[in-house]
Amino acid sequence: MTMVLPAHHILPLAHLRRLRLLNGKGRVLVRPGQMVEATDVIAEAPAPGQHLLLDVRKALGVQRVSEAERLIERQIGERVEKGDILAQTRGLFARILRAPVSGQVVAIYKGQILLETQPQPYRLLAGLPGQIAEVFPERGAIVETHGALIQGVWGNQQNNHGVLTMLAETPDAPLKADMLDMTLRGSVIVGGTCYQAEAIKSAAEIPVRGIVLGSLSAPLLPLATSLNVPLILLEGIGQIPINRLAFQLLNTNQKREVYLQASWNPALSEKPEIVIPLPAEGKEPEEAVEVAPGRMVRVTLPPYAGAIGKIIRLNSAIVLRSGQRIPAVEVELENSQKVTVPLFNLDIIA
Repeated sequence: MTMVLPAHHILPLAHLRRLRLLNGKGRVLVRPGQMVEATDVIAEAPAPGQHLLLDVRKALGVQRVSEAERLIERQIGERVEKGDILAQTRGLFARILRAPVSGQVVAIYKGQILLETQPQPYRLLAGLPGQIAEVFPERGAIVETHGALIQGVWGNQQNNHGVLTMLAETPDAPLKADMLDMTLRGSVIVGGTCYQAEAIKSAAEIPVRGIVLGSLSAPLLPLATSLNVPLILLEGIGQIPINRLAFQLLNTNQKREVYLQASWNPALSEKPEIVIPLPAEGKEPEEAVEVAPGRMVRVTLPPYAGAIGKIIRLNSAIVLRSGQRIPAVEVELENSQKVTVPLFNLDIIA
Protein backbone atom coordinates (compact mmCIF):
# COMPACT_ATOMS: atom_id res chain seq x y z
CA MET A 1 0.00 0.00 0.00
CA THR A 2 1.34 3.42 -1.00
CA MET A 3 1.71 5.88 1.88
CA VAL A 4 1.91 9.65 1.32
CA LEU A 5 2.84 12.27 3.91
CA PRO A 6 3.05 16.09 3.79
CA ALA A 7 6.53 17.29 2.92
CA HIS A 8 8.73 19.30 5.28
CA HIS A 9 10.83 21.66 3.18
CA ILE A 10 14.53 22.34 3.68
CA LEU A 11 15.54 23.40 0.18
CA PRO A 12 18.63 25.31 -1.05
CA LEU A 13 16.67 26.52 -4.10
CA ALA A 14 12.98 26.37 -4.92
CA HIS A 15 10.31 28.09 -6.99
CA LEU A 16 7.86 29.46 -4.42
CA ARG A 17 4.24 30.49 -4.96
CA ARG A 18 2.64 32.02 -1.91
CA LEU A 19 -1.05 32.88 -1.67
CA ARG A 20 -1.91 36.18 0.03
CA LEU A 21 -5.62 36.65 0.77
CA LEU A 22 -7.80 39.11 2.68
CA ASN A 23 -10.18 37.62 5.25
CA GLY A 24 -13.09 39.21 3.37
CA LYS A 25 -13.78 41.25 0.29
CA GLY A 26 -11.62 44.26 -0.44
CA ARG A 27 -9.68 45.96 -3.21
CA VAL A 28 -6.69 44.37 -4.99
CA LEU A 29 -3.97 46.89 -5.84
CA VAL A 30 -1.66 44.82 -8.05
CA ARG A 31 -1.80 43.23 -11.50
CA PRO A 32 -0.37 39.99 -12.94
CA GLY A 33 3.30 40.32 -13.85
CA GLN A 34 3.91 43.24 -11.50
CA MET A 35 7.13 43.13 -9.43
CA VAL A 36 6.64 43.76 -5.71
CA GLU A 37 8.72 44.18 -2.57
CA ALA A 38 7.87 42.46 0.71
CA THR A 39 6.43 45.66 2.19
CA ASP A 40 4.24 46.54 -0.81
CA VAL A 41 0.50 46.61 -0.16
CA ILE A 42 -1.17 44.22 -2.60
CA ALA A 43 -4.75 44.52 -1.31
CA GLU A 44 -6.73 46.42 1.31
CA ALA A 45 -10.07 46.12 3.01
CA PRO A 46 -12.09 48.45 5.23
CA ALA A 47 -11.68 47.71 8.90
CA PRO A 48 -14.77 47.74 11.13
CA GLY A 49 -15.11 50.85 13.27
CA GLN A 50 -14.82 50.72 17.03
CA HIS A 51 -17.13 52.55 19.41
CA LEU A 52 -16.25 54.84 22.29
CA LEU A 53 -18.82 55.97 24.87
CA LEU A 54 -18.19 59.39 26.49
CA ASP A 55 -20.08 60.44 29.64
CA VAL A 56 -20.68 64.20 29.33
CA ARG A 57 -22.08 64.58 32.86
CA LYS A 58 -18.99 63.06 34.45
CA ALA A 59 -16.56 64.93 32.17
CA LEU A 60 -18.13 68.35 32.78
CA GLY A 61 -19.15 67.79 36.40
CA VAL A 62 -22.89 68.39 35.95
CA GLN A 63 -25.72 66.53 37.67
CA ARG A 64 -28.76 66.51 35.39
CA VAL A 65 -29.02 64.68 32.07
CA SER A 66 -30.93 67.58 30.55
CA GLU A 67 -28.15 70.00 31.47
CA ALA A 68 -25.48 67.70 29.99
CA GLU A 69 -27.40 67.39 26.73
CA ARG A 70 -27.79 71.17 26.52
CA LEU A 71 -23.99 71.56 26.71
CA ILE A 72 -23.33 69.13 23.83
CA GLU A 73 -22.26 71.03 20.71
CA ARG A 74 -22.39 68.20 18.18
CA GLN A 75 -25.15 66.50 16.21
CA ILE A 76 -25.74 62.84 15.37
CA GLY A 77 -23.97 62.00 12.11
CA GLU A 78 -21.41 64.79 12.47
CA ARG A 79 -17.74 63.91 11.89
CA VAL A 80 -15.16 65.18 14.37
CA GLU A 81 -11.37 65.25 14.48
CA LYS A 82 -9.24 64.37 17.48
CA GLY A 83 -9.20 67.39 19.82
CA ASP A 84 -12.46 68.92 18.56
CA ILE A 85 -14.78 70.27 21.26
CA LEU A 86 -17.76 67.97 21.89
CA ALA A 87 -19.27 69.75 24.88
CA GLN A 88 -18.34 72.56 27.29
CA THR A 89 -19.53 74.66 30.18
CA ARG A 90 -19.29 78.46 30.23
CA GLY A 91 -17.81 80.91 32.69
CA LEU A 92 -14.49 81.59 34.33
CA PHE A 93 -13.81 77.95 35.22
CA ALA A 94 -15.18 76.37 32.06
CA ARG A 95 -14.77 72.66 31.49
CA ILE A 96 -14.31 71.19 28.02
CA LEU A 97 -14.83 67.68 26.67
CA ARG A 98 -12.76 67.07 23.54
CA ALA A 99 -12.86 64.15 21.11
CA PRO A 100 -10.09 61.74 22.17
CA VAL A 101 -10.02 60.27 18.64
CA SER A 102 -11.30 61.15 15.18
CA GLY A 103 -14.66 59.67 14.32
CA GLN A 104 -18.37 60.17 13.84
CA VAL A 105 -21.09 60.91 16.38
CA VAL A 106 -23.49 57.99 15.99
CA ALA A 107 -25.67 58.51 19.08
CA ILE A 108 -26.44 60.99 21.88
CA TYR A 109 -28.43 59.47 24.74
CA LYS A 110 -28.96 60.41 28.39
CA GLY A 111 -26.00 62.78 28.49
CA GLN A 112 -23.64 60.40 26.72
CA ILE A 113 -21.99 60.62 23.29
CA LEU A 114 -21.24 57.49 21.27
CA LEU A 115 -18.33 57.94 18.84
CA GLU A 116 -17.49 55.53 16.04
CA THR A 117 -13.76 55.68 15.30
CA GLN A 118 -12.21 55.84 11.84
CA PRO A 119 -9.75 52.95 11.74
CA GLN A 120 -7.10 52.64 9.07
CA PRO A 121 -8.02 50.06 6.40
CA TYR A 122 -6.45 46.63 6.74
CA ARG A 123 -3.50 46.43 4.35
CA LEU A 124 -2.32 43.06 3.02
CA LEU A 125 1.43 42.99 2.32
CA ALA A 126 3.22 40.90 -0.29
CA GLY A 127 5.46 39.45 2.44
CA LEU A 128 8.12 38.47 -0.10
CA PRO A 129 9.91 40.23 -2.96
CA GLY A 130 8.83 38.72 -6.25
CA GLN A 131 6.31 38.83 -9.07
CA ILE A 132 2.52 38.74 -8.98
CA ALA A 133 1.62 35.47 -10.71
CA GLU A 134 -2.15 35.58 -10.35
CA VAL A 135 -4.80 37.96 -9.00
CA PHE A 136 -8.04 37.03 -7.26
CA PRO A 137 -10.48 39.95 -7.64
CA GLU A 138 -11.47 41.52 -4.29
CA ARG A 139 -9.45 38.95 -2.33
CA GLY A 140 -5.68 38.97 -3.05
CA ALA A 141 -2.94 37.48 -5.21
CA ILE A 142 -0.20 34.87 -5.58
CA VAL A 143 3.39 36.09 -5.16
CA GLU A 144 6.14 34.11 -6.91
CA THR A 145 9.83 34.13 -6.05
CA HIS A 146 12.91 31.85 -6.13
CA GLY A 147 15.12 31.08 -3.18
CA ALA A 148 16.07 28.86 -0.28
CA LEU A 149 13.23 27.62 1.91
CA ILE A 150 13.37 26.33 5.48
CA GLN A 151 10.16 25.41 7.27
CA GLY A 152 9.78 25.41 11.03
CA VAL A 153 7.33 23.85 13.47
CA TRP A 154 6.18 26.91 15.47
CA GLY A 155 5.99 30.67 14.98
CA ASN A 156 4.60 33.62 16.91
CA GLN A 157 2.41 34.94 14.04
CA GLN A 158 4.70 37.88 13.19
CA ASN A 159 6.41 38.60 9.84
CA ASN A 160 9.49 40.65 9.00
CA HIS A 161 12.80 40.57 7.15
CA GLY A 162 16.42 41.48 7.79
CA VAL A 163 20.04 40.43 7.30
CA LEU A 164 20.74 36.85 8.38
CA THR A 165 23.27 36.71 11.23
CA MET A 166 24.43 33.41 12.74
CA LEU A 167 25.06 33.68 16.47
CA ALA A 168 25.12 29.90 16.87
CA GLU A 169 28.47 28.34 15.96
CA THR A 170 27.01 24.87 16.48
CA PRO A 171 23.42 23.58 16.08
CA ASP A 172 22.92 23.32 19.85
CA ALA A 173 24.64 26.58 20.89
CA PRO A 174 22.38 28.51 23.32
CA LEU A 175 21.32 32.08 22.64
CA LYS A 176 22.44 34.25 25.59
CA ALA A 177 21.88 37.90 26.48
CA ASP A 178 25.60 38.71 26.56
CA MET A 179 25.83 37.80 22.84
CA LEU A 180 23.52 40.67 21.88
CA ASP A 181 24.37 44.32 21.23
CA MET A 182 23.24 47.23 19.07
CA THR A 183 25.30 46.08 16.08
CA LEU A 184 22.57 43.45 15.55
CA ARG A 185 19.89 46.06 14.99
CA GLY A 186 18.06 45.14 11.78
CA SER A 187 19.35 41.54 11.79
CA VAL A 188 17.56 38.21 11.82
CA ILE A 189 19.55 36.27 14.41
CA VAL A 190 19.97 32.50 14.65
CA GLY A 191 20.56 30.58 17.87
CA GLY A 192 20.57 26.86 18.56
CA THR A 193 18.48 26.71 21.72
CA CYS A 194 17.28 29.24 24.28
CA TYR A 195 16.43 28.87 27.96
CA GLN A 196 17.19 32.46 29.03
CA ALA A 197 14.30 34.95 29.08
CA GLU A 198 16.71 37.87 29.19
CA ALA A 199 18.12 36.86 25.81
CA ILE A 200 14.68 37.06 24.18
CA LYS A 201 13.90 40.38 25.88
CA SER A 202 17.27 41.89 24.90
CA ALA A 203 16.81 40.86 21.27
CA ALA A 204 13.40 42.53 21.16
CA GLU A 205 14.73 45.72 22.77
CA ILE A 206 17.59 46.19 20.27
CA PRO A 207 15.37 45.51 18.21
CA VAL A 208 16.36 42.69 15.91
CA ARG A 209 14.15 41.99 12.88
CA GLY A 210 13.58 38.36 13.77
CA ILE A 211 14.76 35.36 15.79
CA VAL A 212 15.31 31.80 14.54
CA LEU A 213 15.94 29.03 17.07
CA GLY A 214 16.15 25.29 17.00
CA SER A 215 14.18 25.08 20.21
CA LEU A 216 12.94 27.08 23.17
CA SER A 217 12.49 26.25 26.82
CA ALA A 218 8.77 25.68 27.54
CA PRO A 219 8.47 28.43 30.22
CA LEU A 220 9.56 31.01 27.60
CA LEU A 221 6.72 30.23 25.19
CA PRO A 222 4.35 32.97 26.53
CA LEU A 223 7.16 35.53 26.18
CA ALA A 224 7.89 34.40 22.62
CA THR A 225 4.19 34.62 21.76
CA SER A 226 3.99 38.22 23.01
CA LEU A 227 6.96 39.53 20.98
CA ASN A 228 6.37 42.10 18.26
CA VAL A 229 9.20 40.59 16.19
CA PRO A 230 8.90 37.20 14.48
CA LEU A 231 10.29 34.15 16.25
CA ILE A 232 10.43 30.76 14.52
CA LEU A 233 11.30 27.40 16.09
CA LEU A 234 12.76 24.88 13.65
CA GLU A 235 12.51 21.84 15.92
CA GLY A 236 10.17 22.44 18.86
CA ILE A 237 9.98 22.95 22.62
CA GLY A 238 12.81 21.81 24.87
CA GLN A 239 16.52 21.65 24.11
CA ILE A 240 16.63 20.29 20.56
CA PRO A 241 19.50 21.38 18.30
CA ILE A 242 18.85 22.66 14.79
CA ASN A 243 18.91 19.77 12.34
CA ARG A 244 22.06 19.52 10.22
CA LEU A 245 20.44 20.34 6.87
CA ALA A 246 18.78 23.53 8.11
CA PHE A 247 21.88 24.64 10.02
CA GLN A 248 24.11 24.25 6.96
CA LEU A 249 21.64 26.09 4.75
CA LEU A 250 21.41 29.01 7.17
CA ASN A 251 25.17 29.08 7.65
CA THR A 252 25.90 29.28 3.91
CA ASN A 253 23.49 32.20 3.48
CA GLN A 254 24.85 34.52 6.17
CA LYS A 255 24.54 38.24 5.44
CA ARG A 256 21.78 37.67 2.87
CA GLU A 257 18.37 39.27 3.24
CA VAL A 258 16.04 36.72 4.82
CA TYR A 259 12.24 36.81 5.12
CA LEU A 260 10.49 35.33 8.14
CA GLN A 261 6.85 34.29 7.85
CA ALA A 262 6.12 33.29 11.43
CA SER A 263 2.39 33.43 10.73
CA TRP A 264 1.06 29.91 10.18
CA ASN A 265 -2.05 27.77 10.43
CA PRO A 266 -1.59 24.10 11.35
CA ALA A 267 -5.27 23.43 10.57
CA LEU A 268 -4.45 24.20 6.90
CA SER A 269 -1.06 22.39 7.07
CA GLU A 270 0.70 25.76 6.86
CA LYS A 271 4.10 25.99 8.56
CA PRO A 272 6.20 28.99 9.58
CA GLU A 273 8.83 29.66 6.92
CA ILE A 274 12.22 31.21 6.33
CA VAL A 275 12.73 32.35 2.74
CA ILE A 276 16.06 33.56 1.32
CA PRO A 277 15.53 35.03 -2.18
CA LEU A 278 18.21 33.99 -4.69
CA PRO A 279 18.92 35.07 -8.29
CA ALA A 280 18.60 31.52 -9.72
CA GLU A 281 15.49 29.57 -10.69
CA GLY A 282 14.37 26.51 -8.78
CA LYS A 283 11.67 23.87 -9.09
CA GLU A 284 8.33 24.08 -7.32
CA PRO A 285 8.54 21.90 -4.18
CA GLU A 286 6.32 18.87 -3.63
CA GLU A 287 3.68 19.35 -0.98
CA ALA A 288 3.03 15.63 -0.44
CA VAL A 289 5.63 12.88 -0.79
CA GLU A 290 5.41 9.11 -1.04
CA VAL A 291 6.98 7.23 1.85
CA ALA A 292 9.68 5.13 0.21
CA PRO A 293 13.14 3.69 0.95
CA GLY A 294 15.87 6.28 0.49
CA ARG A 295 13.66 9.23 1.44
CA MET A 296 15.28 11.73 3.80
CA VAL A 297 13.32 12.21 7.01
CA ARG A 298 13.42 14.29 10.16
CA VAL A 299 12.34 12.78 13.48
CA THR A 300 9.91 15.09 15.27
CA LEU A 301 9.59 13.62 18.77
CA PRO A 302 12.00 12.32 21.47
CA PRO A 303 14.18 10.42 21.94
CA TYR A 304 15.53 11.28 18.46
CA ALA A 305 13.85 14.68 17.97
CA GLY A 306 15.55 16.77 15.29
CA ALA A 307 17.65 13.87 13.99
CA ILE A 308 18.01 13.45 10.22
CA GLY A 309 18.08 10.05 8.53
CA LYS A 310 16.82 8.02 5.62
CA ILE A 311 14.18 5.34 5.34
CA ILE A 312 15.70 1.90 4.80
CA ARG A 313 12.66 -0.35 5.30
CA LEU A 314 8.89 -0.01 5.15
CA ASN A 315 6.04 -2.07 6.61
CA SER A 316 7.33 -2.08 10.15
CA ALA A 317 5.06 -1.63 13.13
CA ILE A 318 5.30 -0.65 16.77
CA VAL A 319 3.02 -2.23 19.38
CA LEU A 320 1.82 0.15 22.08
CA ARG A 321 1.14 -0.87 25.67
CA SER A 322 -2.54 -0.92 24.82
CA GLY A 323 -1.81 -3.62 22.24
CA GLN A 324 -2.51 -1.29 19.32
CA ARG A 325 -0.19 -1.66 16.34
CA ILE A 326 0.84 1.59 14.62
CA PRO A 327 2.59 1.88 11.25
CA ALA A 328 6.31 2.61 11.38
CA VAL A 329 9.42 2.54 9.20
CA GLU A 330 13.01 1.68 9.86
CA VAL A 331 15.32 4.71 9.63
CA GLU A 332 19.09 4.92 9.48
CA LEU A 333 20.18 8.08 11.29
CA GLU A 334 23.21 10.13 10.27
CA ASN A 335 25.25 8.49 13.03
CA SER A 336 24.50 5.09 11.35
CA GLN A 337 22.15 4.07 14.16
CA LYS A 338 19.09 2.16 12.91
CA VAL A 339 15.79 2.89 14.67
CA THR A 340 12.13 2.07 14.11
CA VAL A 341 10.02 5.23 14.13
CA PRO A 342 6.21 5.63 13.95
CA LEU A 343 5.12 7.35 10.76
CA PHE A 344 3.43 10.16 12.70
CA ASN A 345 6.83 10.93 14.34
CA LEU A 346 8.41 11.73 10.95
CA ASP A 347 8.63 14.62 8.53
CA ILE A 348 9.54 13.70 4.96
CA ILE A 349 12.19 16.19 3.87
CA ALA A 350 11.70 17.46 0.31
